[in-house]
Amino acid sequence: MKHPKTETHQQAVDQFVLLWGEMASAWGINKTMAQIHALLYAESDPLDTDAIMQQLSISRGNANMNLRNLLQWQLIQKVHFKGERKDFYTAEKDVWNIVAILVRERHQREVDPIKQNLMDQLSLFEEAENLPVEEAEFKKRIEEFIEFLEMFERFTHALLPYVNRKNLTFLKHLVKLAEAHQSLKGNKKVQGAGKQDG
Repeated sequence: MKHPKTETHQQAVDQFVLLWGEMASAWGINKTMAQIHALLYAESDPLDTDAIMQQLSISRGNANMNLRNLLQWQLIQKVHFKGERKDFYTAEKDVWNIVAILVRERHQREVDPIKQNLMDQLSLFEEAENLPVEEAEFKKRIEEFIEFLEMFERFTHALLPYVNRKNLTFLKHLVKLAEAHQSLKGNKKVQGAGKQDG
C-alpha cells in the first residue's frame, strides 16, 4: 500500500521538479518535458497521465506530447498493470544512464547537424580550383572544425558505454590522471613565467 508523502518529502519533490524544469534549456529539452521526467524520477511508483496532469497543472495534450518525447528519448518506460486500462509511466532511475542518454540525444540533435552544415559549406570550395589565399585559409579552418567534431563524435561513442556506476573507480582514476596532467602543465607555465621574470 502506498503511503502519503510527508510535508517535507512533498516539498522536496516539488523543488526538485522546479529545479529540473529550470535546467531544461541546458539539456536541450523543454520545461514541461523536464518537469514530467523529474516527477517520474522522484516518484517510486509509476504514475498515470491523470496524476501527472494534476501534479504539474498541465493539459492532457501537453502531457501526452511530452510523454511521447520522453519515451522516444528512452528516459521513461510505459508500465501496464493487470486490470488497469490506463497507461502508467516510470522514469529511468540510474542517473548515469540518464546523463548518457541526454549526451547522446544532444549530440544527434545539435552536433550532427552542425557537422553536416559544415560539410555542405566545404563542398562549395571543392568545386573551385586555385583558391585565393584567404579562401584557402577559411577552407582549412572549416576542415579543422569538421576534424574536431569527428574526433569528438568518436570520443563520445567510445566513452559513453563506460560512463556508469560499475566503472566509477576507473572513471575516478581517469579524472585524477587528467587533473594531474593539467596541474603539471600549469606548474610548467608558472615556472616558465618565473624564469622570464628573472
